[in-house]
Amino acid sequence: MMEEHSVENMTLSQPMPLSQDSFQQLWESVCAPSISTIPTGNVNYASTDMLLLDEQELTNRFDEHLLFELPSDMTAKDGVTPPGPTVPVTTDYPGEYGFQLRFQKSGTAKSVTSTYSELLNKLYCQLAKTSLIEVLVGKEPPQGAILRATAVYKKTEHVAEVVRRCPHHQNEDVTDNRSHLIRVEGSQRALYFEDPHTKRQSVTVPYEPPQLGSEMTTILLSFMCNSSCMGGMNRRPILTILTLETPEGLVLGRRCFEVRVCACPGRDRKTEEENSTKMQSGTKQTKKRKSAPAPDTHTTVKKSKSASSAEEEDKDVFVLHVRGRERYEWLKKINDGLELLDKDNKNKSSTSTKHEVPLPSTGKRLLQRGERSDSD
Repeated sequence: MMEEHSVENMTLSQPMPLSQDSFQQLWESVCAPSISTIPTGNVNYASTDMLLLDEQELTNRFDEHLLFELPSDMTAKDGVTPPGPTVPVTTDYPGEYGFQLRFQKSGTAKSVTSTYSELLNKLYCQLAKTSLIEVLVGKEPPQGAILRATAVYKKTEHVAEVVRRCPHHQNEDVTDNRSHLIRVEGSQRALYFEDPHTKRQSVTVPYEPPQLGSEMTTILLSFMCNSSCMGGMNRRPILTILTLETPEGLVLGRRCFEVRVCACPGRDRKTEEENSTKMQSGTKQTKKRKSAPAPDTHTTVKKSKSASSAEEEDKDVFVLHVRGRERYEWLKKINDGLELLDKDNKNKSSTSTKHEVPLPSTGKRLLQRGERSDSD
């Protein structure tokens, strides 16, 4: 049995049990070197195990601006896109990959929820109803390619404004992307962006290659506001830009089409197509008429039109809103007097036409009733 020793009774010079040296000798062997012996200045860290930096080295290596900056490879993975153009381009660009769009053929019946007009290059759809858009490419895009949908105003006086949903529909929506007009349906990988510089909104979805036996890829878009919504589009026509891009934001292809969100897409498509055809045919007819005018008939038509328009103006009835009873009574008396005057004029003109007897151009004068001739 070994004799137990308490720690309190031990001294520095006392030998440790099962050890060759004393505690003081052991402490001196593992003690850290003095501060005066630590080298300063430019130290070769590769040859020493001690990573000690002096004050100058710390100030040179520290930069407060880089403290919250993300690496470039991290920004691409987390969905942070490069800044977009101030005014997006709306011209078609198929690119080297032959980027094209195709819409499902549907008629102009009242029951359709989405229809596309090839004549006007315009999509008609109902609010929050899914529209199928087929994407075709000539060759396979690079790995990780995406499809981006952006809405812009068509007219130049509105193109600088951002297309957003109206406040009414935004308040009814509870999703995080409630301010976005365009929404991708049927995909959990859709990402919604807002450019920090231009504030334009867009939605992206990864490009999926066509399935076996098919040549196109289908995406589902829905528009979450009517074209007539106050505070939103407010009857201003919009364009949808669909682009094929790389993961870094490089545009590989672009297609553009007009969109109208309405209650009856089939009826509106039919009406606008008829109006466009009438305008095209009407401009041709007017040009032909101007080339060969008829001077004689032109003057007679003008005279007849002016006379008929004057008669129609006399027959028109106008309503005048008068404030105050007394003023109404005065105007009523004036109106009654004018109507009586018109009646008297009509009666006088009718009686004068009855009593007037046409005189013969030559020969004797005709006798009136009660007159006697000179011979009598």
